[in-house]
Amino acid sequence: MKSVLVFDVLIIGAGVVGAAIARELSRYKLSIAVLEKEEEPAFGVSKSNSGIIHPGTQNSLNSLKGRLCLQGNILTRKISQELGLDFQEVGELIVAFNEQEAEILQNLKKQAQGLGVPGLKIVDKNWLRENEPNLNPEVRAALFAPTAGIISPYRLVYALCENAIKNGAEIYTNTKVENIARQEEYFEINTSRKSFRAKYVINAAGLFADEISRMAGISDFQIRPRKGEEFILDKKKENLTRHLIFPLPSKTSKGVLVIKTADGNPMIGPTAEDIEDKEDLSTSEEGLKKVITLSQRLVPAINESDIIAYFSGLRPVAGDDFIIRSEDQVPGFINVAGIQSPGLTSAPAIALMVRDMLKAHGLKLKKKRIFKSPRKKSIHLFKIPLTAAKKLIKKDAAYGDIVCRCEMVSAQEIKQAIVEGARTMDGIKFRTRAQAGRCHGSFCATRLMKILAEEIKIPLTALTKRGLGSEMVKKDRLDV
Repeated sequence: MKSVLVFDVLIIGAGVVGAAIARELSRYKLSIAVLEKEEEPAFGVSKSNSGIIHPGTQNSLNSLKGRLCLQGNILTRKISQELGLDFQEVGELIVAFNEQEAEILQNLKKQAQGLGVPGLKIVDKNWLRENEPNLNPEVRAALFAPTAGIISPYRLVYALCENAIKNGAEIYTNTKVENIARQEEYFEINTSRKSFRAKYVINAAGLFADEISRMAGISDFQIRPRKGEEFILDKKKENLTRHLIFPLPSKTSKGVLVIKTADGNPMIGPTAEDIEDKEDLSTSEEGLKKVITLSQRLVPAINESDIIAYFSGLRPVAGDDFIIRSEDQVPGFINVAGIQSPGLTSAPAIALMVRDMLKAHGLKLKKKRIFKSPRKKSIHLFKIPLTAAKKLIKKDAAYGDIVCRCEMVSAQEIKQAIVEGARTMDGIKFRTRAQAGRCHGSFCATRLMKILAEEIKIPLTALTKRGLGSEMVKKDRLDV
């Protein structure tokens, strides 16, 4: 018989939304558990996020998305400072190629101003020529939103989780929810590993939020995966654009973008294809051709030979807006579902909204006398000047032991990532960028595997790329 672990609040899903909620609730005298079915946090929807912190320019005036996006844009700046994360305000341009599209820009500007987005202005060809020289010269005008920014989505999730744990929350990975039973005053949650009991349950399960909701007896929405294929460019193209470049949005998508990232590599994409399979992360030749064609229309200098990696992500679509509600027919159960773009931006604001819902439904929130909000900034050689790196190596020689040459990642950074929770090759990659360069780990993978195996004391045959089923070495192929 499984032992039962008892908590005040149980959160299902350790993506950016679940992590943000856990961190916010850890300010209070509560027992909190986060359940994640994957090997590590951020391995679901969040791992494929582009890292854009949206200003709120492409959301309906009366939408929940719009309000939470605007609030989240502000909150992300504060959280980034507290957690030692690199947030960069780079601004965005939504471009128009003709007079008809320019009129649509005026409507977008008016709508965004009504929402409260600051600093908006329509810029002309002269401004664009001076401030975005690689932009297609056929662009007539653009809506400039200066408050758009970029951040590493993975490191944001890891930092939120790390800080929540530091303040008493508990995170259980490899823990898939199998059943939820509502008792008189609490929920019984059975998982693949343990059984849990909690007074309140928050469903932040991303693509699988509809399935979790049905377990609790709520079945009035369905998650439809929307696949987005994206393509990463070589870091030598880091200065391809100065801003995030958007086309005019469609009804289903913000379109194919040219995206600056927090790590330097530009990205192009995504596509937007509604599919059925929640596990389908394949890429396609058709997707590549579409993205190349549309991104070159924005920035003609983009070349297919600049692409160093392909990937796709799935957005959890459940209608035009987020679903964030306390379920009256199942007291104590809160659905946080359909969190697609701008979900990353909105996550801190969603956390506050969920906190207030819990309070309104009887959860006593008593602030801790001490909340440990600061987090020491992680060191990444690829983010600091050469002079600073030399000083660091002089102080600690382990920083001079370069494991990943493409991204300048040292053995010390790898070991620190493992201390912070990395248990897989992808976990190391997302935290440090080792394996993220043009060679994709061809040079460093074996060394990384050796370090990881030694640090967490498991055999090489137990190492995985991203969890069970992705083992790096087959037992019958290991040369002992």
